Amino acid sequence: MTNLILPSAMNSLRGSLADIISQGQKRAPYFSVLLSDRHSLEIVVNNREERVTERPPHAGTVLSAFDGETMRERAIAGFDRDKVNSAMQELVSGVSFAKYAPAVSAPRRGDFVTPMQTDPSTLSVQEKLDRVREMQHFAKGLDPRIVNCQMLYRESNEYSVFANPNTDVGQRVLRIVLYMFVFVAGEDGQVRYNWQSKGATGGWEQAQFSEEEMRKVIDGAVALLTAERIEPGEYQFISAPGVSGVIAHESFGHGVETDMFIKERAKAAHFIDKVVGSSLVNIYDDPSLPGAYGSFFFDDEGMESSSTQIVENGLFRRGITDFYSATALDIPRSSNGRRQDYSRKAYARMSNTFFGKGNSSLEDMIAQVDHGIYLDKWSSGMEDPKGWGIQVTCHYGHEIKGGKITDRVFAPIGISGYVPDVLGSVSAVSNQFKLDPGGCGKGHKELVSVSSGGPHLLMKARLG
Repeated sequence: MTNLILPSAMNSLRGSLADIISQGQKRAPYFSVLLSDRHSLEIVVNNREERVTERPPHAGTVLSAFDGETMRERAIAGFDRDKVNSAMQELVSGVSFAKYAPAVSAPRRGDFVTPMQTDPSTLSVQEKLDRVREMQHFAKGLDPRIVNCQMLYRESNEYSVFANPNTDVGQRVLRIVLYMFVFVAGEDGQVRYNWQSKGATGGWEQAQFSEEEMRKVIDGAVALLTAERIEPGEYQFISAPGVSGVIAHESFGHGVETDMFIKERAKAAHFIDKVVGSSLVNIYDDPSLPGAYGSFFFDDEGMESSSTQIVENGLFRRGITDFYSATALDIPRSSNGRRQDYSRKAYARMSNTFFGKGNSSLEDMIAQVDHGIYLDKWSSGMEDPKGWGIQVTCHYGHEIKGGKITDRVFAPIGISGYVPDVLGSVSAVSNQFKLDPGGCGKGHKELVSVSSGGPHLLMKARLG
């Protein structure tokens, strides 16, 4: 059994959950409790300032009662047993629940903790600041054209317990992310910037940039000093793993969150088991992926994490669900019921969304391109789930000519098109794999931690 050390108030309430659930279930066919405690630390160091921000715990309890038709919930700040018990009585009293027989699941008990070499909680804030400062000082000295260099370190601790009549599970998920931003000035005074990030579920050992990684960020910023605007048109291009990930995130991420199916806001709902891409296209969402930034052991509705294959060899197989959407649509659940925090509703949300690996080498893929673009880095993405249009903006890309990448740089570059057309053009998929960390909102809110990525893709679309 994993030695999960919960915050004391949360741990104390956990011992009373069986009784609270038993009382709630006397009226509600299905009753569950989520205990959630989330807090974070952020350190920023640049040429002009050093800033440390410690966000206090956002901690509370969620009571959920469901009768097969309506989900009723009550959120309570903190873990006071009397307040939680009173809220339970208020939630189920005076409500006429519809008849409903919840699916019977095997009993599940267990505690889980993110594996790590160095737990950040064993380091003082001053020690973390000193290490981030040291990295920033080293990086800014690598090139005289650097006018500013910023390091941003963030760690987030998520403790949660989920319990219903058959389940009592607890987890601690620790996420680490490190960003490096570099600003360089040209001889004419113009300034360009570039960045790199790395993130994982893990410990302090994840928060490191090598000198090689730092120089690559700097080289990218310097290359942008002579970047050109691309001539709009259809191009053959190769997407770097980060760009591939944004395409996956926007095309078969948001558009297959099945609460959108219920609201009839997603065109994908009408394409189940239909062709949506070339036979080389496989897309997954997998919160069980070890070490990935968007991973967890169970979702905020107690579902054990597992991989969901969204697209299989070009066929759209299924979307990702939360408890309510799976029940309403009568489809199998996936482990994607996620909340921004205890005070927010659970939605079907992505975790780690990516293209599956192929068999091609990057070198062979580049050799296939007579005239095209290598898209090095993404900067943003947008999707239209109802019309299935996609737009991805890339920070920059390199020309490919005669099967070789040249020094000619274009920036910025936008990808646009109809999702099945874009994915249908995929003609090669590399055997490499990489994920980028990030945050994802449901519309403009409801933020959760995610990652996206995959291999390199060779495809065609309109660039501009």
